[in-house]
Amino acid sequence: MGELIPIVGTLAPFLMVIGIVWVRSHAKLEEKRIAITAETSAEKAAQYSSRIAEMEDRIRVLERIVTDKGYDVATQIEALRDQRRVDEMPGARARERSKAL
Repeated sequence: MGELIPIVGTLAPFLMVIGIVWVRSHAKLEEKRIAITAETSAEKAAQYSSRIAEMEDRIRVLERIVTDKGYDVATQIEALRDQRRVDEMPGARARERSKAL
């Protein structure tokens, strides 16, 4: 055991320098990773923000359509349903073709 003390005493400063260099380089790499992650997150946040703004505009338009026309929208939906039922009846396509001719 007494023989290892001079060897460890000689190598200790070199090991400390290597450790310091490794810790500093590792810290720089972590800083770069954090910066890249922050940039990517900021870009995604901006994309989400613009997408949310577009969706809010669409919702406003839909709200305007529904509130401006009021109950007329329900009537139009029912009319479309009735039309679909008529189209599904047998012979409806033949009647449409004969009208076209």
